This record gives sequence, structure tokens and C-alpha cells, in this order.
Amino acid sequence: MDRLDELKQKYASVLTTVREQGVQLAHLHIQDNKLFMQGRAPSEAAKNEVWNQIKAVNPAYDDITVDITVNASVPQPAWQPAPAMSSRHIYTVKAGDSLSKIAQHFYGNASDYMRIFDANKDKLRDPNRVEIGQQLVIPANR
Repeated sequence: MDRLDELKQKYASVLTTVREQGVQLAHLHIQDNKLFMQGRAPSEAAKNEVWNQIKAVNPAYDDITVDITVNASVPQPAWQPAPAMSSRHIYTVKAGDSLSKIAQHFYGNASDYMRIFDANKDKLRDPNRVEIGQQLVIPANR
């Protein structure tokens, strides 16, 4: 496997986040033996989601160079409702997370973790196991 394929595989969850957030990539290649990614994001929030995912994969980000600018003319992804009207949230699991910790963050009550588990049964088999980089649906707070 060549270096580009190796790094694209390593950063597959980042590339998924790029697509989901509507980031338009102009460049994706190897430069100085690192994955070089350059593009435009539709919002600061979309750019931050990409960076959060990069840090989840490799906190040192020592084998990737990223240059993402925010450009409001880039269309927002169609699937993502406007934040104020959103009835759910997509959350990317980070190191140290558990469903209880995520429930505490979103609902203020760690024991509401089963709401998140129930909304993600297509991705989760056990409420005690989440993996870094997983994208979870967080149902709206009642």
C-alpha cells in the first residue's frame, strides 16, 4: 500500500466528517511524507468538526497538514438542519468518552445514557462500549 492510501485509510473518519460537514476539498495528496488536505468549509463549526476528528484520530497530527478556510459561499450540507431548529445533534466520540459522560454533557444527567444508546442501536451493540471517532445521534433534550 502506498503512503497516500495508508494515510487515507488512517484518516477515513476525518474524510467522512469532511463529506458530512460539506467541506469542499481542493487538494488531497502526499506532501513532505504527510497527508496534505486543503479545502473550504461552509462554516467555522464545520471546520471545527473536521479538526475535532483529526485530533481524535491523531492528537499530535504529525502526519497530516490541513489548510481549511471558511467560505460562506460553500453550500451547507443538505442533510444538516439549521442548528436552532435541530431536533438532534451529531456528536463525534472522543478519547475518554462514555455514553454516560456524553449524556451528562447534553442532558445534564449521566443516567440518560440509554436515550443515546437507543438512538444509535444501528452503530452500538453495548451501551458500555463506544469507539473514538464514532458519530452518534444525540436526540433532542425533552
